[in-house]
Amino acid sequence: MDMLVRMDMGVVNTYFQKREEHRVTYKSGGRSTQVDYILCRRGNLKEISDCKVVVGESVARQHRMVVCRMTLMVCKKKRSEIEKKTKWWKLKKEECCEEFRQKLRQALGGQVLLPDDWESTAEVIRETGRKVLGVSSGRRKEDKETWWWNEEVQDSIQRKRLAKKKWDLDRTEENRQEYKELQRRVKREVSKAKQKAYDELHTRLDTREGKKDLYRLARQRDRDGKDVQQVRVIKDRDGRVLTSEESVQRRWKEYFEELTNEENEREKRVEGVNSVEQKVDKIRKDEVRKALKRMKSGKAVGPDDIPVEVWKCLGEAAVEFLASLFNRVLESERMPEEWRRSVLVPIFKNKGDVQSCSNYRGIKLMSHTMKLWERVVAARLRKVVEICEQQYGFMPRKSTTDAIFALRILMEKYRDGQRELHCVFVDLEKAYDKVPREELWYCMRKSGVAEKYVRVVQDMYERSRTVVRCAVGQTEEFNVEVGLHQGSALSPFLFAIVMDQLSEERTPPVRRLNFQCPQRLFCVPGYISVMQDSY
Repeated sequence: MDMLVRMDMGVVNTYFQKREEHRVTYKSGGRSTQVDYILCRRGNLKEISDCKVVVGESVARQHRMVVCRMTLMVCKKKRSEIEKKTKWWKLKKEECCEEFRQKLRQALGGQVLLPDDWESTAEVIRETGRKVLGVSSGRRKEDKETWWWNEEVQDSIQRKRLAKKKWDLDRTEENRQEYKELQRRVKREVSKAKQKAYDELHTRLDTREGKKDLYRLARQRDRDGKDVQQVRVIKDRDGRVLTSEESVQRRWKEYFEELTNEENEREKRVEGVNSVEQKVDKIRKDEVRKALKRMKSGKAVGPDDIPVEVWKCLGEAAVEFLASLFNRVLESERMPEEWRRSVLVPIFKNKGDVQSCSNYRGIKLMSHTMKLWERVVAARLRKVVEICEQQYGFMPRKSTTDAIFALRILMEKYRDGQRELHCVFVDLEKAYDKVPREELWYCMRKSGVAEKYVRVVQDMYERSRTVVRCAVGQTEEFNVEVGLHQGSALSPFLFAIVMDQLSEERTPPVRRLNFQCPQRLFCVPGYISVMQDSY
């Protein structure tokens, strides 16, 4: 009764005048009473038009069925729409790639690419892609296991459907036999298609490139086994759950705007550092070609909607255009305004409260062409900047597994000698998001980077803007004033430069292993005596 009072509920059986026979719900041994009830909130009583006991119908022994008649307003379910995308993945087919090249050449008046105007060239590429490759429907993809589907299966199923319609119109034995034969043929075609697809998958997984597909399949299977993929509600800073789309979008914007625009407390540098003024070489075609080769296909595009597959499809003409474009950016130290925009996607860390914004990592979807520009700059910086040999994270021909192996060997040696080994693990919270940009410019200059490249990197971060894409839509755009770009091709090396310079300043020479990831820096001194001297 207390619950009924708190929930403001009413007993529906008592609101309608009925004969005793239509009110009695329990009858046994000459005794009859009313013990079964239908409850609802008082605010919904107006939707109920009748309630009574059905005589002669029993739900359980000695209990009669109680029914009520109500009128419910069925709200039309809002379809979850996703952003319509150009089907750039079709460029993997040679015939689609060739048609795209021809249509693009026609759209540019016989030229392959416009040499001097990024904005108009980008717009022509997008428009040609939409016309030639098509645009997705904007609906969510149904989770069907039809990845093995091919044209032979499609044709067989179509013939079977026609035979079924023919048999429905004329129920003769001949039509029935024809339909049954096509039905058996479809089963054989489906079985062959599945076997062929599995054989191709196994063959691809045995190759070097297929190893990445194996990990991708494992990650996808792990995600499919989780209860929560994305949430449409989130908690505010006080722990209250927000349910409306507008409030959820405001909360995501508030969280990431605060994260990417507020610095931690730190000591301001008083001393400066001399800049290196020297002439830099022009961007060569082979540099662009190497950077383009290192770019992976099939990645999510940025706001400009031009994937790297476009430049790979256009071949040498794209290399010439990009080399000319990058040289203009290098000379003017101003990249196109379209590259400054990005889309920030929250990714759940699979730990903690799924409704807390702090348990999400923000990954930026940036322009692929800008990433190419970053790779060209990063390749030149790696030739100039010398990172200490103990650094294993994001370094060519090195891996963090080497540092982990060395640490395990070190631990075994100390255990065999029955000596103490002290390991220090430093976890940097929000490492990329909280790097002060003034500190980054200082560390780059101190590392001997030419002032031209410093200004180029500064331009990459100047007036950068982003939006948050969450489960309920996109937020309003806001500026990003602090930290490195998550998902950038240049950010890992910039982070390594900062940590290398800070390590040299803060600690004396010690034996250590450094292996970084976007969230951690591990320092392992070799001897306890050295560690005592260091601290």
